Amino acid sequence: MLNYKNNSSGLSIKGQLRRDWPAVALVVAALVAGCFIYPYLPEQVPAHWNLQGQVDRYASRFWGAFGIPLLSAGIYLMMLLLPVLDPRHGNYAKFAGTYQVLKVTIVCFLTGLYVIVVLSALGYSVSVERLVPLGVSLLIVIIGNIMGRIRHNYFVGIKVPWTLASEQVWQKTHRMAAPIWVLAGLAGMVGALFGGKTAAVFLFAPLSVAVVVPVLYSYLLYRRLHG
Repeated sequence: MLNYKNNSSGLSIKGQLRRDWPAVALVVAALVAGCFIYPYLPEQVPAHWNLQGQVDRYASRFWGAFGIPLLSAGIYLMMLLLPVLDPRHGNYAKFAGTYQVLKVTIVCFLTGLYVIVVLSALGYSVSVERLVPLGVSLLIVIIGNIMGRIRHNYFVGIKVPWTLASEQVWQKTHRMAAPIWVLAGLAGMVGALFGGKTAAVFLFAPLSVAVVVPVLYSYLLYRRLHG
């Protein structure tokens, strides 16, 4: 039976909520803001932009006001429960600070995206084709900076058969991948200055490398260590 007050991960729900107060405050603020913003939004709210920054998909007023805040709340609550649910929950105490940074960063990113959507819906001129790639790239840089400190678990990190099967492979793979992710994020930030297709190429091409290379590395390392 799950014990939400005290578990061997060392990350109780109450303790996480207390430490994660910036993320909790942003989630609550976004939900409250949605209540105030809702009457002022148009019936159709921009929900997706193409590479040129033109709106090509719309959502209802309700989802424009509450979609991203509800998504942010859902992701945060899920991450709040992961240390309790993970069979390797004991390892979360070993990277508690890193896990907290990850939670807060994701909520900050979604909150920033929410601000962009709302401002655009209210008629303000927003350079979506630059700001969104910039936000995603910054998220990648932060993840890269903390990736090497993520300990062996089943929910967070590079979860492929070879890293899950070997804690040694997990640690070496994440330490190797960390600088690649940082470089991919920095490349995306450069592309964001130009916007459009350039931003997409500078974001997705390096990110693809940052995803594929660690997977191949983990396979080869596992074969070498455990052959």
